[in-house]
Amino acid sequence: MIDFSYVLAGALTGFMVGLTGVGGGALMTPILLLVFGVPPTKAIPTDLWFAAITKIVGARVHYKAGNVDWQVVKRLWSGSLPTALLMVIIVSFGAQIAKMVWLAKAIGVVVLVTAGGLLTAPKLVSIARARRIGQPDRFKALQPVLTVISGAILGFCVALTSVGAGALGIVMLLYIYPLRMTPHRLVATDIIHAIPLAIVAGLGYLVAGMVDWRMLFSLLIGSVPSVIIGSLLSGRFSGRWVQVALAFVLMTVGVKILY
Repeated sequence: MIDFSYVLAGALTGFMVGLTGVGGGALMTPILLLVFGVPPTKAIPTDLWFAAITKIVGARVHYKAGNVDWQVVKRLWSGSLPTALLMVIIVSFGAQIAKMVWLAKAIGVVVLVTAGGLLTAPKLVSIARARRIGQPDRFKALQPVLTVISGAILGFCVALTSVGAGALGIVMLLYIYPLRMTPHRLVATDIIHAIPLAIVAGLGYLVAGMVDWRMLFSLLIGSVPSVIIGSLLSGRFSGRWVQVALAFVLMTVGVKILY
């Protein structure tokens, strides 16, 4: 049975994902927790598969536009996928996820960090750009290892809370590649990276039977068309103002989750 409140939530989140690359976890998980009262042990697994499927649809638009930086994506995957797989093994082999009452708190912390990252992104980029220009050889030499480490951090955050692949990933990429990442390339690269990460992270929960398929179906009915619209619009204007607005929303949500 279709729940139209979930359809609306999916449509809003899908549009944000297509437009900015942000929202699959950072927005949807808090919505499920605070608006619908879904427990973390159901919200996280369902959101991981929601994000994966929604981003697959949106990725087609960005891929056809030729905006994906595959070298950066592969570096991120080399860090994020093994870390997420480790979490899958932990979940699949008996971790008592259902008893982890601190999951909601963990989500709140990651959401607040995400909001802070989105707000300070321009300052971080300015610092990184100065270092990139001032010490180009050293900065470029550190880029591969920093990208792998960032991927590992994202893999851990996403597998544990379903939050971070989009928003935190964008902030990290802006800092590591201040000259290379144009707005359109940034969104496309971040979305492509997040797809297998969400799938791998969601496998453990899938095996454990923790995905709410009825909820997922309703969410996808809303997100699939809206992510296409957002992806098409992303090439026409900067999504910075949307990111700032989203950051303030996430800050409020993070505080509410924690307190």
